[in-house]
Amino acid sequence: MAKKYRVGVAAMVHDHVWGELRHWSALENVELVAAGDVNEDLREKIRAQYNIPHVYNSWQEMVEKESLDIVQAASENSVAADIVEACAAKGVHVVSEKPMSATLAQANRMVAAAKKAGTKLMINWPTAWSPAVQEMERRILNGDIGKLFYFKQRSAHNGPKEIGCDPHFWQWLYDEEKNGAGALMDYCCYSADMCARFLGLPQQVTGFRGIFVKDYPVPDDNAIILMKYPHAFGVAEACWTQTVHYATHNPVAYGTEGSLAISGNTVILQKPGREPETIEAPATVYPYRSGPEYLLYCLENDKPIEGFCSMEVSRDAQEILEAGKRAADTGQTQSLPLTV
Repeated sequence: MAKKYRVGVAAMVHDHVWGELRHWSALENVELVAAGDVNEDLREKIRAQYNIPHVYNSWQEMVEKESLDIVQAASENSVAADIVEACAAKGVHVVSEKPMSATLAQANRMVAAAKKAGTKLMINWPTAWSPAVQEMERRILNGDIGKLFYFKQRSAHNGPKEIGCDPHFWQWLYDEEKNGAGALMDYCCYSADMCARFLGLPQQVTGFRGIFVKDYPVPDDNAIILMKYPHAFGVAEACWTQTVHYATHNPVAYGTEGSLAISGNTVILQKPGREPETIEAPATVYPYRSGPEYLLYCLENDKPIEGFCSMEVSRDAQEILEAGKRAADTGQTQSLPLTV
């Protein structure tokens, strides 16, 4: 008989958790057996929607009392390291929602705990399961545009409160200690992760952040991080004040033999001397359709977690974010590796 994985949910204040719960509940070899959160309304919501048998007043109580195989973490960024350390001490694998943490020191703790315990740690980046992003990734790694020398992604909307995020979510996103910054941490993280995947750690990072539009307290509502590699630039843009759709293709990548850009579910390939080619991204296939599916595949087949969601790439993305924040706050370009 196939193994049934016992899954617990550690906190529910990250809105991504509800989409991930749909993925978990669709997997035949998974049992959602427990959840823990300090908020009564979130406990009632998960109880009502998923009929989870054991719901606790905190994630700590759940981890202590339950026998689990996997924990889906959906906490404030600043709490993710505590969850990973507690789970690793009990041999429990963790998938945590993006970004990895609020600080580089916390990200380093997560990597150290998972390595010491021999448990798997996956950081769930929604972009990793996008058909268009997967097609762009395949073509960049295959060398379809030659050597990559420029990558940029803008991540933007009109703000967590304005687009209807749960108050439990936006309240900590607007708290610098819990989030790590504001829009900079929440949305520069996507490009930081992609640049870490395609280019690794940059040599230098500079950044800017500001409050340009919001008339209530936020750490920042717009931010830019610039990365300098030996032979490439990376650009991460974040915005919580964009009221319209993107005006340009996004993300974009330029290489020595062409460019790639995403527009909706299509990838636009340009090569010298040719007409631009519009490629409809093929549907994602097993095991790359969701974070839960990929994590179970890696567990069942004893394979490392690779790509955007690996703890190594996600940790490097965290260093880029921290360098960008330090640069923004000090006005000084940061050289990597950083001193923690």
